[in-house]
Amino acid sequence: MMLVQISAGQGPAECCLAVAKAWQALHLEAERHHCRLDVIEMVVAERPSTYKSLLFSLEARDAEQDMSWIQSWQGSLQWICESPYRVRYPRKNWFIGVRLFQVEETAADKHIRYEACRASGPGGQHVNKTDSAIRATHVASGISVKVQTERSQYANKKLATMLIAQKLATLNEQQALQQRSERRIAHHDLTRGAAQIVFKGWDFKRC
Repeated sequence: MMLVQISAGQGPAECCLAVAKAWQALHLEAERHHCRLDVIEMVVAERPSTYKSLLFSLEARDAEQDMSWIQSWQGSLQWICESPYRVRYPRKNWFIGVRLFQVEETAADKHIRYEACRASGPGGQHVNKTDSAIRATHVASGISVKVQTERSQYANKKLATMLIAQKLATLNEQQALQQRSERRIAHHDLTRGAAQIVFKGWDFKRC
């Protein structure tokens, strides 16, 4: 299992829409490769059904399944399309970023406090009513997450450990950037003109 983050960085509304479209395209590709995607965190944008960032887990349905295909997504993605929000707006190139996080569970596990809790939120009968959700807290930093994506404590604990590690990595990047007097965290630094993948048109067709 790994974590994948899609981010609009500091981009405008069009980039937030591109995040949503990239998520849909990535979900379809994951299905073709017999992999499962589950959203575990989202930062919604101002416009409906658009996102500043999405963080989700990626896992092969078969333990022997090759997941190397996801590597081609890492980096800057470009969407070439007229703005759906601003009529006759001259800009037609929108950039978003994709980052992959693959961490060893045992690396941070001994510094994390875990507690079981009941799953909550929308879903009605689809929400697991048992105490299978996991709240994990990194003792030193105070970073805390709650994961209820899976139906077992073991699976949620595994995902929570990875999520803590991802947040710690982002925190460390922030601190390093601040030391160099930079104001933006790493996933905001999208490289224009060096896109890993290019999509075109409203239907988000991969070039």
